[in-house]
Amino acid sequence: MTKVLIVDDSPFFSELLKKRLSEYNGINVVGTAADPYEARDKILALEPDIMTLDIEMPRMDGLKFLKRLLPQYPLPVIMISSLEDKADEAIAAGAAAYRVKPDVADHAKVNAFISSLAADITRLGEKNSSQFHTELPHTAKETKLYNRGGIEIVALGASTGGTDALEKVIKDLPKDCPPVIVTQHMPPVFTQMYAERLNRSTSLAVFEATDGMRLKKGMCVIAAGGFHMELHKDAKGYFVSSKEGEKVSGHCPSVDVMFTSVAKCAGKAVAAALLTGMGADGANGLLLIRQAGGYTIGQNKETCVVYGMPMEAKKMGAVCVEAPLEEISTLLKKKMNYPERS
Repeated sequence: MTKVLIVDDSPFFSELLKKRLSEYNGINVVGTAADPYEARDKILALEPDIMTLDIEMPRMDGLKFLKRLLPQYPLPVIMISSLEDKADEAIAAGAAAYRVKPDVADHAKVNAFISSLAADITRLGEKNSSQFHTELPHTAKETKLYNRGGIEIVALGASTGGTDALEKVIKDLPKDCPPVIVTQHMPPVFTQMYAERLNRSTSLAVFEATDGMRLKKGMCVIAAGGFHMELHKDAKGYFVSSKEGEKVSGHCPSVDVMFTSVAKCAGKAVAAALLTGMGADGANGLLLIRQAGGYTIGQNKETCVVYGMPMEAKKMGAVCVEAPLEEISTLLKKKMNYPERS
């Protein structure tokens, strides 16, 4: 059964496709999305085999989304648009097929369109899935694809002054680096906005955490405001939980909660950094990571807005190396065996 996600800002057209395609044997429409941001979340949650994608949509057009998506998540995409002159551009961007929307009032054209689209889906669904999913950590074997120098997870924590500091670190990480998970003290709503900002300004695919979200290389996940994020691992690889809870070390989300879970399930396969921030959240968790064999970095006093959290971590022996902000990404890349100019 081929799982299909429909992305179109027209509720009427989405429902039409969903209803008609579901009549075909072997096609299972698992969901619909009204724009690329909703599609991004549903791709991770529903893991479709194929996606249909409109071009003209609010917030981000389909072609721009396609160009961002495929390097991070090589999913076969069928572009659907009322614009006949965009086919070459869509195929050049990586679309597996291109179909022009019919006039929904012309039933004969609609029937022919649905028939052709179903044939595209069936054809693409029958291809070897490895052609499109060679970089997705859906099995234990594929987890090795995002192991760099023994590092499988990068974990970052910050508070006061951390939004800009984190951006500087993340911006310099390669787009194929192991998954990056981040806890930044921030209230609800703002974490989604921050994730969208980082998604625009960095080469990584950045998301606000949702419960059960699977991780893969080139992906960065930001803990949601008001929710603790923890790392987990099963036979399919790493994923995060995102759950409400009491404040820990004075915060929710808490860096200590995230770091503790990282130490427990990833151990020495972790590179972690504790950046600028007031208080001591993250210090105990960073110590657990170091004790588990992980590589730990603390931002130095001179480049911190507030030298609190990394100072407490250093005092208790949780820091392998202390460094200025501008050198932290370089240290992380060196630990992951990237060339200096990667």
